[in-house]
Amino acid sequence: MKSIWLAAVSTVAFASSSFAQPATQPPTSNLERLSSFQSTGTEEPKPIPQEGRRADAIRKNLEKIKLPAGFKIDLYAIVPDARHMAVGPNAGVVFVGTRKSNVYVVTDRDKDRIADEVKQFAPSVQFKIPNGVCFSRDGVLYIAEQNRVLQFPAAEFFYEGPDVAAFQVVKQGELIPPGEESYNHTARVCRVGPDNKLYIALGQPFNVPAKEKMELYRKVGIGGIIRLDQDGKNREVYATGIRNSVGIEFNPADKSLWFTDNQVDGMGDDQPPGELNRAVQVGQNFGFPYYGGGMVRTVEYKDDQVPAGTVAPQAEMAAHAADLGLTFYTGKMFPRSYQGGVFSAQHGSWNRTKPVGARVMFTPLKPDGTADKPQVFAEGWLNENGEYLGRPTDVAVLLDGSLLVSDDTAGAIYRISYEGQ
Repeated sequence: MKSIWLAAVSTVAFASSSFAQPATQPPTSNLERLSSFQSTGTEEPKPIPQEGRRADAIRKNLEKIKLPAGFKIDLYAIVPDARHMAVGPNAGVVFVGTRKSNVYVVTDRDKDRIADEVKQFAPSVQFKIPNGVCFSRDGVLYIAEQNRVLQFPAAEFFYEGPDVAAFQVVKQGELIPPGEESYNHTARVCRVGPDNKLYIALGQPFNVPAKEKMELYRKVGIGGIIRLDQDGKNREVYATGIRNSVGIEFNPADKSLWFTDNQVDGMGDDQPPGELNRAVQVGQNFGFPYYGGGMVRTVEYKDDQVPAGTVAPQAEMAAHAADLGLTFYTGKMFPRSYQGGVFSAQHGSWNRTKPVGARVMFTPLKPDGTADKPQVFAEGWLNENGEYLGRPTDVAVLLDGSLLVSDDTAGAIYRISYEGQ
């Protein structure tokens, strides 16, 4: 079996990435060594402890979470700085990105729906803000960093050791111009679409960008979503007019691309609204920076003509609630009323006079595939004193149909299951 998978790794890597060609010079970096299937000499990382005072405290906080009747929430794993998640399509191994320098892999070996092991993934690779993780249908893992994209063929089967096959899809400094790198809005997210292309959201670094930045951003796709072949070729800008999307997902029913968008700060506690958007074709513009969120005009662009054909959001969310990761519910565990709808994570406000968010939302879809009214699904991480007990970041459907929720403040992943009739 191992020889078969090694052959599969070689086939995927050499066919899909020009960086996988045999090196003419001896490898000089760990990434080059991994691309040549050579050992880096890195030690096996130590697992993250899953029990103790921290786990007990998180479980105690979960007793405060309110859910619809029949649902329950449990601690699935302790994962430091847990952000966006990618569930392996074959074995259900969960890969977890962060806004720091590590990616983690979560394994439930005995399938009791509690993680048995959490450890650092590809420890020999120096990551920089590896927030975005996503799988292709054939099991290739992609990691979108601040300014690079990496590919890990068959990661779900070769993550056990410290060395894994790894290749560059977009070289360091070529996802965005290096001069546009910033500490702000740098958490990328990615998805492989129905067309087998790789989609990546590129948040722009400003609250509202200066007008002299607009031409460059439109050309590169900053403040938008780009797509490219899985080998990094044929890059194009798919959508524009997006301030900072940290959640994208395709609806398996009609192949449309949905995404959240975080809107302009400094316009008051109750405006502009957050957004849940739907893209149905290449080239659509979603209104930013002419609109700060919803139909609320920005001060900086209030006298500028809005581009023709600007697309309004499918649903408006609470202002400054910081809507991040989303997923379509494709499982069978939850009642039929949830099947096919959108779960999304609200990270919670950072500068609102009265904090709002820190919850999981559910948005049902109408028969025509558009959004119905969003509703609160899980809440309680924001207490009556305005203190965050946790901050949901992303949601993902586990292979058994339960819903995973990541929390980068608590450093944990929760599992929501349904036990009702």
